[in-house]
Amino acid sequence: MQINPYLHFNGDCEEAFNFYAKALGGEIAFKITYAESPMAGETAKELLGKIMHARLQIGGNVIMGSDAPPGRYKEPQGFSVSISVESAADAERIYKALEEGGDVYMPLAETFWAERFGMLADRFGVPWMINCEKKS
Repeated sequence: MQINPYLHFNGDCEEAFNFYAKALGGEIAFKITYAESPMAGETAKELLGKIMHARLQIGGNVIMGSDAPPGRYKEPQGFSVSISVESAADAERIYKALEEGGDVYMPLAETFWAERFGMLADRFGVPWMINCEKKS
């Protein structure tokens, strides 16, 4: 079994996935617009150029996403995408990239369990937790 986050966007999925690929060191493995799908004829015109489905591969991990149909987008709440890294330097690099244009909930810092831990929402409104546990 594999469990992957599926993120919904308000028209900026392609921009977000390009940003995540760069910030997280991943590769967009698949992307299809509504216009490229077999459902293009049944799709609202304003949605045709938007992303119907995208898959970002980051090592052995996957993040998927799409643009929500008109009137169906809701701001993310009640969850965070959690990233665990091996080094404080990786935590700092990723946090700094995701922080640009976003909202900081908890600055990246040492905690009793982590070399570095921080929480934020990126400029697309997606909530993240970055964690680098202390070595035992």
